Amino acid sequence: MKISEVRALSDEEIVKQIESSHKELLDLRFQLVTKQLANHRRINATRRKIAQLNTIQRERELDLIKK
Repeated sequence: MKISEVRALSDEEIVKQIESSHKELLDLRFQLVTKQLANHRRINATRRKIAQLNTIQRERELDLIKK
């Protein structure tokens, strides 16, 4: 998901995306431990996605404070 697509999401959708990404990361970690994970790069990609979502969410919070 590109950052422009993330910026187009509503606040509720961002929260839902963060929750689903955290669940996906948890599942990936379990797969890693049980040696079932085929693509290890998915962990880093998911962590990056969570960071991007958190950044956009924080930007919106700060924008509301300024106004």
